[in-house]
Parts: sequence; C-alpha cells; structure tokens
Amino acid sequence: MTAITSIDRQWLIAAIELAQKCPPSTTAFSVGAIVVDREGREISRGYSRETDPHVHAEEAALAKLNMVDGPDLTGATIYSTLEPCSERRSRPRTCAQLIIEAGIPRVVIAWREPSLFVADCQGVELLASNGIEVLEVPDLAAAASAVGMPSGQA
Repeated sequence: MTAITSIDRQWLIAAIELAQKCPPSTTAFSVGAIVVDREGREISRGYSRETDPHVHAEEAALAKLNMVDGPDLTGATIYSTLEPCSERRSRPRTCAQLIIEAGIPRVVIAWREPSLFVADCQGVELLASNGIEVLEVPDLAAAASAVGMPSGQA
C-alpha cells in the first residue's frame, strides 16, 4: 500500500470543497468526487445530486467520462469525500461497482460511511477485494463530514 501524499491531500480537500455545491438533503450525504489521471491531471468531477436527486458523486464524475474512447484510467485515482456506496436503492449499480467497472486502480477517501442510512457499508472491502488500493485520510474526516452530513443531522 502506498502512503498518502501531499498531492492526495490537495485533491481530497478539493473534493471536500466540491461537496459544498451539493443541494441539501435530509436523506443523503453531500459528497464530492474527483478523478485524476496518472499524471495528476483532473479528468472529471462530480457531486451528490448534481444532475438529479439520486445521483452520487462518484457516479456523476464517472458519467462524464467517455468509457469507450475516453481517458486511460489504468493509473487513475478517484478522490471521494465518503466511502463509495456498496448498497443502493435508487440505481442498479453501486458506486463501488462503477469504480471497479471503470478500471480505476486507486481510491482515496476522507471517511467511511456511518450507519445512518446503510447499516454496514462494505465499499472499501468490495473495492479492495477487486484489487483496488483504497486509502483513507482520517485527519480530513471531520472536514468532510461537516460538509457531508445530511441537513438536520449535524
């Protein structure tokens, strides 16, 4: 496992700032996600409820990529303020599944999903069991959760 770098921290802070754009919700977290290529260039970003009330941040960011002729994701990293979901009521595929299908080999998160909506999120475990490196930056968890908590839950 590689160590968290200052670049990782910068991208995750940018994702936390992006999460501030999320329309408020009492039933979902506010999350920001940024996809960065192997050279460290941003290739996509998204946030919760960006395009509809049910879209998740990782889903929004990945939907902007052309998976057929788009960027090479073999060395990419997705930075997400919250653990990618492993259960979903509103869509057929979870964010963890979307990341696996996209072929992104590295995920950096600020905090794990608490049991507010999902009793036992297994996003990190699902990603890791598919060979994806998952790094958590716990010292950014407070900043991410301060932005991310559903309205009325803070």
